[in-house]
Parts: sequence; C-alpha cells; structure tokens
Amino acid sequence: MDSKKVQELLKQLVLWTLKDNKKIEKIYSFKNFKEAMAFINKVGNLAEEEGHHPDIEIFNWNKTRISLSTHAIGGLSENDFILAAKIDEVKSN
Repeated sequence: MDSKKVQELLKQLVLWTLKDNKKIEKIYSFKNFKEAMAFINKVGNLAEEEGHHPDIEIFNWNKTRISLSTHAIGGLSENDFILAAKIDEVKSN
C-alpha cells in the first residue's frame, strides 16, 4: 500500500499511529487489570471472527498496545484499517 493511501486511511482512525511504515498501533488505557484483560479477550474474539490477528501486548497492569499489519505481505493492507476501526468499536461498547 502506498504511503498516500496509508495516510488517507489513518486519518479516518482515532489515535492510531504508523510505526516503521509497516504497521499501525494504538495504546488503550483501562481502570484496572481486569478491564484490560476483558478488552483483550474481546479483541481476540473479533480477530478470530475476522481471520485477521493483531499483535497484543499488556503493560503497566492497565494498558494494552494493539499492533496491526498483514504478515502475509509484510506491511499494511486495508484489512488492518478495517480491523482497527472495529477494535475501536469494541472499546466503545
């Protein structure tokens, strides 16, 4: 995906950032560890449904970092941006 298209799609997301021109990521904060783990489980279920799996990290007991890229192509695809938007919806609910 060319950089112009990446920037166009990135503008449609809230607080997602481009890393190494190969992935997008976002950090989510929660009140406690339990909420962070519940979010991770919801994202895991969504990823299974979509057949597109992010890298997920939990740190500082209440934060998660979600990173998306399409491993098969070694970079970004539209599916990464679609899943990012759906993950934001999970957080909102």
